[in-house]
Amino acid sequence: MADGTGPVGPQGVRFRRRRPLRRRRRVRRPVLPEVARRRLAPCEPANGTHVVLTGPAWGDLARSVPTEVLHQRQQAIAPCRWTVLDQVHGADVVVVEQPGDHVGASADAAVTDRPDAALCVLTADCAGVAFYSEEGVLGVAHAGWRGLAAGVIQACVEVMRDCGARRIGWQLNACISAGANEFSPPELESLVERLGPGVRSVTLDGRPAFDLRAGVGVALAEAGLEVPAGSLRVPCTVLGGEWYSWRARRDTGRQATVVWRRSVVAP
Repeated sequence: MADGTGPVGPQGVRFRRRRPLRRRRRVRRPVLPEVARRRLAPCEPANGTHVVLTGPAWGDLARSVPTEVLHQRQQAIAPCRWTVLDQVHGADVVVVEQPGDHVGASADAAVTDRPDAALCVLTADCAGVAFYSEEGVLGVAHAGWRGLAAGVIQACVEVMRDCGARRIGWQLNACISAGANEFSPPELESLVERLGPGVRSVTLDGRPAFDLRAGVGVALAEAGLEVPAGSLRVPCTVLGGEWYSWRARRDTGRQATVVWRRSVVAP
């Protein structure tokens, strides 16, 4: 997904991959063109919803970053209280009833219907998925191969529906591609059994591989969501070179997948 600029649609939503700060306290907020927004979004999000996908150029957002530095980076992205989880590669979902609830909770997905509550998952090869709905219910999920097998995406969508979401859209952050995701045959076969033959692939040098993006697509479809053509084509964290990647370099830094909704929307 390429960055770009363009008019803000009638719903007021901005899909942004963050650029670095040019000057102190000055933030550029690019938005994708209307045609790209339509390609990425199965439905129109609620008024004031923001989906933010960061990369290393915007700074490390891992929980290990010094508190003051991390807070400054977070507020430059979403100026409200954040919920960042202690991700455990499972399928547990927390419901954020007040902004900032469940910080550090052991879970891999979060859902809220409250404004000014930023939901965030952190990744460095795994899939980060942001969800939004026309009803204003939002969600995020962290999905590695264990989380996909456990059903974390389906669990997140189910909780969103329990909270009143009906038409749900989603967006995927950069993650590892099949070409760089070598897997042992026994582990790969167990994932094929759970997610179907479409997740079986090969690396660039012909070794058995797990297609994480295809697995995300299977999970989204199982959850009853649309998966438009091209919506899973995101940058590879390993082969792209400009992303934090545990597989490539044992990076400790993390990308962030963030979704939040403003309480007051400018006319």
